[in-house]
Amino acid sequence: MQTQLEKNKAIVTRFNREVIEQGSLQSFRELVAGNVVNHAAPPGAPNGAGSMIHFILELLRTGFPDVKVEILAQIAEGDLVTSRKVLRATHTGEFMGIAPSHKRIAFHVIDIIRLENGKYAEHWGMSNLADILKEIQAPAH
Repeated sequence: MQTQLEKNKAIVTRFNREVIEQGSLQSFRELVAGNVVNHAAPPGAPNGAGSMIHFILELLRTGFPDVKVEILAQIAEGDLVTSRKVLRATHTGEFMGIAPSHKRIAFHVIDIIRLENGKYAEHWGMSNLADILKEIQAPAH
C-alpha cells in the first residue's frame, strides 16, 4: 500500500507528465487548487493558478512543444515534495517574444510543491531560465 509520501510524489510526477509534457488543462484543474500560490511568479506578476497556466501551457508549450521532463531526484517530507529535474526540448515556437531558434535546450529546475488535499497549494521554483533566454537569442554557430 502506498504511503502518503509516495502518493504525494506520484501527484507531482503526474503533473510533470500530463501538464508539462502533454499540456493537459484538465489534469491541471484536477491537480492544482484554485487558490494555489505560485511563489515562482515574477515580482509584481499574478501568482495564482493563471500564472502557472500562462507559463506552462501558453509560453513553455508554445515555444517548446516537444518538452520532456526527466525527474532526477524527488524528496517528500510532510506535505512537501521537492523535485530536481531537467526539461529537454527544441525551441520551435515563439517563447517570451523570441522567434524559434530550433536549438535544443535543457531547463534545469528545482521546485518545491506543498500539497493540500491531493492538490498543489503552493509552488516555489528555481531554474536556469535566464541562461535559456540568452542561449535561444544567441546567433547559431
